[in-house]
Amino acid sequence: MHRSVGKHTGLTNHVERFNATLRNRLGRFTRKTLSFSKKKENHEAVLHIFLLKYNQDMKDKWGACQI
Repeated sequence: MHRSVGKHTGLTNHVERFNATLRNRLGRFTRKTLSFSKKKENHEAVLHIFLLKYNQDMKDKWGACQI
């Protein structure tokens, strides 16, 4: 579950790093892109699959889910 965080919590860099990871790994999240989803369902499905894979990779790497 995603939560908003204030600037003074010290968590902003983690949120921004994750946003950069999304833009880097998923073409449809980059700025000014030609890759896009025509249907909202497809966009959400790609994001869901990415989050599952990302969380599994983090769990394998660190032993706990990071998100």
